[in-house]
Amino acid sequence: MNGIPVLCAEGDCIARAWENALLRLYESGCDMRTQYDKPGDPPSKDATMVITVHDPTAEPMIHRDFPGGFDELQEYVMEVLEGIKDHCVRDPGDPDDTRWEYTYHQRLFAYSVPGLPPTDQIEEVCRQLAAAPHTRRAQAITWKVWEDSSCYDPACLQSIWCRITPGDGGECLSMNVRFRSNDAYKAAFMNIFALVQLQHRIASRISELTGQPLGLGRYCHMADSFHIYGSNLPEFEGRFLGAIQRRSFEQRTMRFADVREMMEQARPMILEKARAMGRS
Repeated sequence: MNGIPVLCAEGDCIARAWENALLRLYESGCDMRTQYDKPGDPPSKDATMVITVHDPTAEPMIHRDFPGGFDELQEYVMEVLEGIKDHCVRDPGDPDDTRWEYTYHQRLFAYSVPGLPPTDQIEEVCRQLAAAPHTRRAQAITWKVWEDSSCYDPACLQSIWCRITPGDGGECLSMNVRFRSNDAYKAAFMNIFALVQLQHRIASRISELTGQPLGLGRYCHMADSFHIYGSNLPEFEGRFLGAIQRRSFEQRTMRFADVREMMEQARPMILEKARAMGRS
């Protein structure tokens, strides 16, 4: 091997693609130290990873081994798509403000540059694709070089790129997502799940602008560093790999359609929890 390996994984649905990516990483990733290691932690498994979900709407969408529960998954979707925690972002002009450096929703839907009004990048993506479906310019970014190069916790998600192409059932929206750093075991499933919901929203908005139906094409998730932290390897080996040995794929996964209503019912509690977060 000459450098960090570049690995690829794919699946017909989110759950299978994520599972396959973790297996590829564990089998073929390299051993790397991280800036977050504690004394005695083993090295992480690390690789550059390209994951393709061929049909983001295919069931089963949910893997039972994702971290957290269904309320947490719904909360994360609402954080990314609805901005329920944007008020938790710190004021960069206040050195005593210790809230978050960013939220993905704020960076995507209200990207701010000093001296200019915020930009809704997702709306711009939708309008560009509605006007020219073949454009290669429909992207949204998160990185702020004047902040993120030196802050403690810079954004992991870097960009979203979309394009409309012909599909089996008509035109469809494909989406590429790039992360500079992605916790493969503890975060990537929730990242992918929420961003596929964003892909849905973009397709619906474009359809609204054009008056034409638009389906979902493949979702491609790229991570410069796709890693399992060394401190999490014993849990991963016992729980995740153990489940693969003991259970069928159907037993390891779940249909989103079967838990969607339960997740929606958690919205009031999640909103109340989010309102109580942040500095008063």
